[in-house]
Amino acid sequence: MIYKFVLISNEVEGFMREISIDSEAKFIDLNNAILDSVGFTKDGITSFFTCDDDWEKEQEISLIEMETDMEHDSYTMDETALSELISDEDQKLMYVFDNITDRAFYIQLKEIVPGKDMDEPKCTASTGNPPEQYQIEDLSDILKSVKGGVPAGDDIDENFYGDENFDMDELDSDSFSDLNFDDDLNDLR
Repeated sequence: MIYKFVLISNEVEGFMREISIDSEAKFIDLNNAILDSVGFTKDGITSFFTCDDDWEKEQEISLIEMETDMEHDSYTMDETALSELISDEDQKLMYVFDNITDRAFYIQLKEIVPGKDMDEPKCTASTGNPPEQYQIEDLSDILKSVKGGVPAGDDIDENFYGDENFDMDELDSDSFSDLNFDDDLNDLR
């Protein structure tokens, strides 16, 4: 069987890709076909999620093995065939390509073609430009604004700890002189 998936983005109007792939291909093959179709590098940690009709995430199919609790099955892209988790037309998936900001493509299985197979996945339709793979501007802004865990340009003042009545002078070594940490450590042993 051949699956025909359509993927769109909520970030870019007019963007669409259609990818045809064999139903017995692995999720890693679909992952690579998507990345190739949009010109993204393959250096990020990506994940697929099966979704309900309202696009709520259900089952994750991860690029790498993740530790999970024993209640839920764990699926990885290189070990899981598409047909193992997808069998109905209109099945919805989410493909998270930027885990830092949880940005994703929305994918729907538009057609199942029975009695045929294919060796390699193929992008069969392409319109519009994809969103940027990473929102570098946002990340660089964050990195520029943070210096040593304290926002750059902000001085620590009496409001830093969230209490306008806080007095920095109260935090001196004499305040802690009556505490004996050695006794506390011995009690823990």
